[in-house]
Amino acid sequence: METVETQFQRIATVEQPLTLLSGETMTDVLIAYETYGELNAGKSNAILVFHALSGSQHAAGFNPAVEGLGSRWTAECKTGWWDDFVGPGKAIDTDRFFVICANYLGGCYGSTGPGSTDPETGRPYGSRFPAIAISDIVDSQVRLLDALGLGRLHAVVGASLGGVLSLDLATRYPGRVKRVVPIATGSSVTPLQRIHNFELAFAIEADPRFKGGDYDPEDPPARGLAVARMIGHKTYVSLSAMQERARTEFISKSDNLEWYQLSSTLESYMLHQSQKFTQRFDANTYLRIINAWQRFDLAQEAGCDTIEQAFERCVGQRYHIFSIDSDVCFYPEEQGQLAEQLKAAGVEATRITVHSEKGHDAFLLEPILFEPYLKAFLENGD
Repeated sequence: METVETQFQRIATVEQPLTLLSGETMTDVLIAYETYGELNAGKSNAILVFHALSGSQHAAGFNPAVEGLGSRWTAECKTGWWDDFVGPGKAIDTDRFFVICANYLGGCYGSTGPGSTDPETGRPYGSRFPAIAISDIVDSQVRLLDALGLGRLHAVVGASLGGVLSLDLATRYPGRVKRVVPIATGSSVTPLQRIHNFELAFAIEADPRFKGGDYDPEDPPARGLAVARMIGHKTYVSLSAMQERARTEFISKSDNLEWYQLSSTLESYMLHQSQKFTQRFDANTYLRIINAWQRFDLAQEAGCDTIEQAFERCVGQRYHIFSIDSDVCFYPEEQGQLAEQLKAAGVEATRITVHSEKGHDAFLLEPILFEPYLKAFLENGD
């Protein structure tokens, strides 16, 4: 496995601040990113990959450490989260394409986020880090593309929340991308997603250690973050896959429980997953990204009255939409709705439903279900 390194690009300064959708400005913003493959002479083979909610810039290869992250860069982080998809001869073939993946603005893997130092105070931003929108994350990555000298992308690819970002970029910067691959995602926030996201936020803020967001990095609201992860995790993995994994993971007792005793391997599995997550993620980052998702409005962020109007800008782009039949995070009906919206706007779009028992996370776990279609879409035609 190839060893890779995270790079950093300053995309906002006092002279060129980043203006957020809220109207606030940021004057010191770093974006952490990685690249794979080689950019061709015509700069026409670049693909931008957006990671999911709790992902990172490290999509492929092996990265032993990231500057400034210390123990947060756990063993789980060191192999790229999409290493089965990105690389020589793989679905996104780095023998043909130059791939970029960046950590979100507000993230905790090297991009400027709530844990970064506020230049005005010399202390971590904490609660003072501004609320961000999906469009702000996209704008920060467009600035990264500008810094890399990339005018037009061959494609943008995103799964889950990354797919939401791919739609935002495609509608707000239609001239900058030719092909769009939204995987297990949707063009709006469903009522069920709003409820789940609210539960996540409530769990974190209910932890006494949260302290309004100004918690001690050495004593974070780990219990609240663990509960939030358990709430979210049950929508990522199908019940059958969860039960299968739980057969080998059992913790009989937890310091987080005083009276209740664990009684099944499924409970133990959920606890184990949540504890791993608290070691590698930041509560304030989770809240900022959840908030951006909750408030996402594709039409509004694109400056349009309707989603169909936003997609009318995208005539000339080509879309390849993936659904996962067992997905309960972004139900297949959402991708069906997206396909109809694109069709109504006159945009070329195809849709594939993959059949998996693993649920939403099939886009991470089962490359064989996606590779032939993704590879053909990216490599064939203009």
